Amino acid sequence: MSFFLCGIAFLVIGYFTYGKIVEKILGPDDRRTPCVENPDGVDYVPLPEWKNLLIQLLNIAGIGPVIGVILGIKFGKVALLIIPVGCVFMGAVHDFLAGMMSLRMNGANLPKIVTRHLGRGYAAAFSWMMLVLLLLVVAVFINVPANLVDALVLPSSREFWIVVGLIFGYYVAATLFPVDKIIGMVYPVFGALLVLGSIAIFSALVVAGFRNPEILSDCAAFADFKSKNPLFPCLFVTIACGIISGFHATQSPIVARTITSERQARATFFGMMIAEGVIAMIWAAAALAIYNLRPELVSEKGPFVLGEITTHFLGTWMGGVTVLAIVVLAVTSGDTALRSARLSLAEMFRIDQVKIALRVMTCLPLVAIVAVLLWWSNQSAKSFNNLWNYFAWGNQVLSATTLMCGVVWLLRQGRKAASLVALLPGMFMTAVVGTFIFWTPGTGGQPWGFIPGGLPLPAAIAVGVVVAVAFAVFAVRSAARGREDS
Repeated sequence: MSFFLCGIAFLVIGYFTYGKIVEKILGPDDRRTPCVENPDGVDYVPLPEWKNLLIQLLNIAGIGPVIGVILGIKFGKVALLIIPVGCVFMGAVHDFLAGMMSLRMNGANLPKIVTRHLGRGYAAAFSWMMLVLLLLVVAVFINVPANLVDALVLPSSREFWIVVGLIFGYYVAATLFPVDKIIGMVYPVFGALLVLGSIAIFSALVVAGFRNPEILSDCAAFADFKSKNPLFPCLFVTIACGIISGFHATQSPIVARTITSERQARATFFGMMIAEGVIAMIWAAAALAIYNLRPELVSEKGPFVLGEITTHFLGTWMGGVTVLAIVVLAVTSGDTALRSARLSLAEMFRIDQVKIALRVMTCLPLVAIVAVLLWWSNQSAKSFNNLWNYFAWGNQVLSATTLMCGVVWLLRQGRKAASLVALLPGMFMTAVVGTFIFWTPGTGGQPWGFIPGGLPLPAAIAVGVVVAVAFAVFAVRSAARGREDS
């Protein structure tokens, strides 16, 4: 229980301390924001701060801080220490940097940010990879909530594809309509569900933990999992959304186009990542508790374990409401992932997005690709695992790239010492993803890396460190090639 409560306290304290330090470094001020300077009624729409906070939280808090931590807690209760430390010093900094760079570039999406800071050559390959990743996110975040609704909320119904169609239809509508017409209207309702579900499971968990502290101790049933999945690098890919996630850098520009004052940036970007860290801590602790109470669940899939957690701690009715809150998490990341894909594609090809016809034309190929991904991923469990595995490490390529863009941005302003807030986590995450893609777990067969069978872990770590140093050198040299207006 002490790991759990101290971790949440660390997140809150981190927001008011390290968050202030990073805010001073990034320097939000009173200049006019993109939606005030260039409103277009579609994507550049001024929204009140409370609504921007909700939109950012729901955009970034997908299924990762729930399903991801249900798997990730199998590394042991050390995850309850790594989640808050990683969230404060890496994830929240990453999101704050992404939001501020976008604000200073008229709401630019990630491809444009990468082009300015790391050059056209790197950005050309990166932009297409990011677009593919966003489409993988859309497919995953249709699949998972549809399966949750089908299997847990409506156990008597097997109409999976009807649920898929409804979710996909909502995604397309949320992508095409102005940001304040659908997303801005439904997110307060979704946010209320999320808050209700999180408070409910937190309260039940604290009561159960004080009655039986042993439920938050390490579980002996984790031994087999830990023997096949070393803490480094696997934990930082498995619990990406609770520690750091490159996907967030694709979402921050959406709110950078609706925020009315840079003074709101710390709460919106740094603060909402801290809030996601709290959500991750709650579900990680809940999963640890259920695994200790019922060790046989360690071999079960995340959605099934989620259902067991909610039913055990909250009962059938409130458990159903909480599962619905988790469905909301997935849906409210999938809709803006498709929106971000539209905006990024439009930015890459300079397609105006004010006219509805051009938005539809931009969106059509994206919808077609997602439909194919949905069909393919549902052919077998193996197909879906392939989809998720490639998303997992590709997501962290985005996080490392965004942090290195932040390094260049700060160095070009002459902020050498300050750039360490981005450089150190950037090098760490590059080492993580470099190690991960050159190493394959001992279970074999998963297409996680580039080398069949994978390198031995020590060799993969060495490669990851070399790649991290090389990326850092590349970023420093990129900074020397230009000057950034602050």
